Amino acid sequence: MAIIDIAPVTAPRTKGPLVWLDMDQTELDNAYDQAVYAPNQPQVHARIAAANKRAQARLGAPKRFQYGATEIESVDVYTCRNSNAPINVYIHGGAWRNGRSADFASMAEPLVNAGAHSVIVDFNNIDDVGGNLMTMVRQVRSAVAWVYNNARKFAGDPGRLYVTGHSSGGHLSGCVVTTDWSKDFGLPKDIVKGAVLVSGMYDLKPVRLSKRSKYVSFTDEIEQELSAIRHLDRLNCPIVVAHGTQETPEFQRQARDFAAAVKAAGKPVQFIVGESYNHFEIRETIANPYGLMGRMVLEQMGLVAG
Repeated sequence: MAIIDIAPVTAPRTKGPLVWLDMDQTELDNAYDQAVYAPNQPQVHARIAAANKRAQARLGAPKRFQYGATEIESVDVYTCRNSNAPINVYIHGGAWRNGRSADFASMAEPLVNAGAHSVIVDFNNIDDVGGNLMTMVRQVRSAVAWVYNNARKFAGDPGRLYVTGHSSGGHLSGCVVTTDWSKDFGLPKDIVKGAVLVSGMYDLKPVRLSKRSKYVSFTDEIEQELSAIRHLDRLNCPIVVAHGTQETPEFQRQARDFAAAVKAAGKPVQFIVGESYNHFEIRETIANPYGLMGRMVLEQMGLVAG
């Protein structure tokens, strides 16, 4: 006699009070938790780690310069053979909690091969700074200012400085391109010539309502100052905004709304939707000169794959 396994019936979840748009607390928390929407996260991270080791072996050790008071406030610079070459500054993600510059050499390789210098920023994670997101933003802004002021130290052209960021690094990059450079650093308002923002967050209000508030000490000031969508008057460069169709509904909405707001403000923006990419898979394409986002980074800088 055949034995048939019958899966247990799971009772439907009762929806709670709405917290943001049409989402209750559980739905909103899940919408800011990439693992819920990307079950292959461990496999993608393993691929990225392996690719990073291969890139490190081919590129060799980067030059490391300190832009701030502590050792972690440093940048890794992978240089190409050209003098006066354009510069791309990469600001990494990791839910504001994870990642070091050494983990992102694979992002540098296509740029170096195409004739650009690649700068990977190191900065404190949110747990290191007591949940103060303002500290992290000050660090990445200071790093970009340092690169602009010191580009000649590694044969870079400060007049061709670009920024790329993914995930929480996309958020931080959004803060970089909406920096008041003149007021805060005494620099020209247009030191950044272009930016590619992938899968970021540009309005912190819903993020503040989510479970991320357990490790980020949100305040009204932080929500206001670090929501790029509220400071488009400071945006002085063309940007590319992108998301994948398999990302969480909130990360898709954040990108869509930000791109629409930039367009409505009369600022140059290109909106890219990556068909069938989840949050981690679309990051992989940045490291591929022929990938969806890697091609966009090179095109924005006027480069072709080397």
